[in-house]
Amino acid sequence: MGGAFLAAAVLARAGSRIGLPTIPLFILAGILLGPHTPGIVLVADPHELEMLSALGLVLLLFYLGLEFHLDDLKTGGRKMAIAGGTYLALNVGAGLGFGFALGWGTSEALVLAGVLGISSSAIVTKVLVDLGRIGNPETKPILGIIVVEDVFLALYLAALQPILSGAESLSAAAVDGGKAFGFLLLLALAARFGTRVIGKLINTRDDELLVISFLGAAVLVAGVSEWFGVADAIGAFMVGLMLGSTTSGPRILKLVHPLRDAFGAIFFFAFGLSIDPGDLPTVLWPVLAAVAVTLVMNVCAGIAAAKVYSFGPQATANISTTLVARGEFALILATMAAAAGLDERLSPFIAGYVLLLAVLAPLAAGRSHWLARVLPGGRGRGEDSDSGSGKLSVPA
Repeated sequence: MGGAFLAAAVLARAGSRIGLPTIPLFILAGILLGPHTPGIVLVADPHELEMLSALGLVLLLFYLGLEFHLDDLKTGGRKMAIAGGTYLALNVGAGLGFGFALGWGTSEALVLAGVLGISSSAIVTKVLVDLGRIGNPETKPILGIIVVEDVFLALYLAALQPILSGAESLSAAAVDGGKAFGFLLLLALAARFGTRVIGKLINTRDDELLVISFLGAAVLVAGVSEWFGVADAIGAFMVGLMLGSTTSGPRILKLVHPLRDAFGAIFFFAFGLSIDPGDLPTVLWPVLAAVAVTLVMNVCAGIAAAKVYSFGPQATANISTTLVARGEFALILATMAAAAGLDERLSPFIAGYVLLLAVLAPLAAGRSHWLARVLPGGRGRGEDSDSGSGKLSVPA
């Protein structure tokens, strides 16, 4: 565990000197020191870091919930739903079409629809923080799209699980989906109407007690969420959404910051451990084709979302590039596909696809001003200043 932290730190510090983002470097550290690469094997079994990795994802999404205030949902719900729905329609639809075009099978196509269609909440959050864009106007739509994706994610997993596992009947699948949706609704109601009560329960002047309280709440609800068929990260996000609207919200945001950074690094390191570089050449061309499809569809989705919010070219480019990353949800689907005995090419394909986008997404987001120049209205208008410079900044 100590070696994982230090390896990630050393590579990230070296990369920062030449302007590389931290996320792909954390992943690279996992690949180089994992069981699938010659040389030093720091962690022989990636499952040894499974709990720490899960905690990293929980804290990343908890932080995202703290930043995404409940007022944003109240005031921008309709626009958020339109932007998120458009993003899903374009990307999930393209992913499904791509899956059928590969000809690997119907179940495989359904898995690929989710892999290509859903952004990585963890990587998107990290990119926004690293680039100092949390306060930008286009960040609220980006987070709104993530929220819509997460709701869709829960329902999609609930619907896909019985298909891949061969559920006994349609009614069993409906029960699983209903259970997940009911729990999400319960969390949404608590966030909407229980903030005052939750604020009184969590409030304390002692920082130590506050840390223990919010960490316990986030992890507990994440665990219960998983039991109900909802991704654990979504439960953590909802807790962050609730606590962010309380009087303790600003203090919690400050206190969770170092925890998020530390365990978030382990999440990406553990992801790297699961990648076998030797499997990647067999699926190189499908991976490159999928990345091209994703880049094109994200630009289209970014333009559509920007029109909903009347944003300029730079904000459009920021939306398009920030949401490119794919990650934890794709890995969940890869695990499900392997357990269901689907095409053996799926796992290396998903690993290569996610790794390539994990590298490209932060780089593209940091240079989004290049895309802004070629978008309609962007050339020669000085749009670099309309919504963030697009340059990497040092995280707080």
